[in-house]
Amino acid sequence: MSPPLLQLGALLSSMAMISNWMSQMLPALVGLNTTRLWTPDALTQVSPKEGWQVYSSAQDPDGRCICTVVAPEQNLCSRDAKSRQLRQLLEKVQNMSQSIEVLNLRTQRDFQYVLKMETQMKGLKAKFRQIEDDRKTLMTKHFQDLKEKMDELLPLIPVLEQYKTDARLITQFKEEIRNLSAVLTGIQEELGAYDYEELHLRVLSLETRLRDCMKKLTCGKLMKITGPITVKTSGTRFGAWMTDPLASEKNNRVWYMDSYTNNKIVREYKSMADFVSGAESRTYNLPFKWAGTNHVVYNGSLYFNKYQSNIVIKYSFDLGRVLAQRSLEYAGFQNVYPYTWGGFSDIDLMADEIGLWAVYATNQNAGNIVISQLNPDTLEVVKSWNTGYPKRSAGESFMICGTLYVTNSHLTGAKVYYSYSTKTSSYEYTDIPFHNQYFHISMLDYNARDRALYAWNNGHQVLFNVTLFHIIKTEDDT
Repeated sequence: MSPPLLQLGALLSSMAMISNWMSQMLPALVGLNTTRLWTPDALTQVSPKEGWQVYSSAQDPDGRCICTVVAPEQNLCSRDAKSRQLRQLLEKVQNMSQSIEVLNLRTQRDFQYVLKMETQMKGLKAKFRQIEDDRKTLMTKHFQDLKEKMDELLPLIPVLEQYKTDARLITQFKEEIRNLSAVLTGIQEELGAYDYEELHLRVLSLETRLRDCMKKLTCGKLMKITGPITVKTSGTRFGAWMTDPLASEKNNRVWYMDSYTNNKIVREYKSMADFVSGAESRTYNLPFKWAGTNHVVYNGSLYFNKYQSNIVIKYSFDLGRVLAQRSLEYAGFQNVYPYTWGGFSDIDLMADEIGLWAVYATNQNAGNIVISQLNPDTLEVVKSWNTGYPKRSAGESFMICGTLYVTNSHLTGAKVYYSYSTKTSSYEYTDIPFHNQYFHISMLDYNARDRALYAWNNGHQVLFNVTLFHIIKTEDDT
């Protein structure tokens, strides 16, 4: 308890003691200490002549003593002194009672003041505590701000270090440039010693030797497929597009055949740029509908499978007519032995560095793939190879240097997983992945001039680059 509250408690205790003293001492002072207290049971009747009788005695809520007495009969002669003494005592009691009342009021007022002061002291203490906490918080905030600024400045240290390093490098570069300038000056002086015509002849000789070296590159083995490069998005989900591998460097015509059946219209574009922009140069209305998407343009002519037959058609773009047609003996057609995705892809015509090929399946070979090399002029079968791979299990296939590569290109995780060499009449399992970007390939053919795979991927015309392993012939090779 705080000191003001202790003082207030002592004051109230003193008031109680004074009240008790008055209740005990008042009768004795006036000669009434022989009286009896009134009880609820009975009241002792005392003769008025015997003296004062205490009727009741109590203490009010403020601590004052209240006495009720029965006075004796008035005897002005004998009781005069006692009466005066009693009046004086009563006056003293009244004065004391008033003083106590005043003191009580002051005490109550002081007590309220003390309570108010105590509340204010508590509030002030809380404010001081809050100020102290705020000071800590403010200092923490300032410290955090400084720390953040320091953190912002810390990355500048390695930057400054890098600036120092860069400055040293720049100095080194200047020195190297000076050295290089001296070397270039020497080279320039040396070149000035040669005649320009002589240098030109040396460059031409180098180009000739490079072409000769390129001619010595033999057919290579497929090692890698990269891409694809999306050239255009057009047509239905299934179709074919191609260029002529035997065309000259200046002839870059593109042919476009949408859908796998019920169509005879071939669209021609003068260049790849025209194909991308849609600037069509010419259309051809074939005499027959085609089947599947496995057509090929070879040496200016279109080779395709006639709809609902195993007949191969050769159509000349320059002449605008059919030059040859021939049936592939025993070849299945009309979705008897298609690729996995279907689409009347029973007969696949393709070309490579060696020539023109047909890939199909027969009942005689138990539905497995048959590879036939065709005469481009007459379409006669030059030679055939029977493989042990089921045609209906293949996605798409293509020929590179006389080797057939079989894919599961209809799947998302496409790869080349089987190859058959017509040179050695042997096969092997491979694992060459490539990206089937649009999830469904319905045409995949190799172009020997571009060293690329042309593909129709779910309405997108795309190109894949191929990496081949080459063997260079030497003068000693026969």
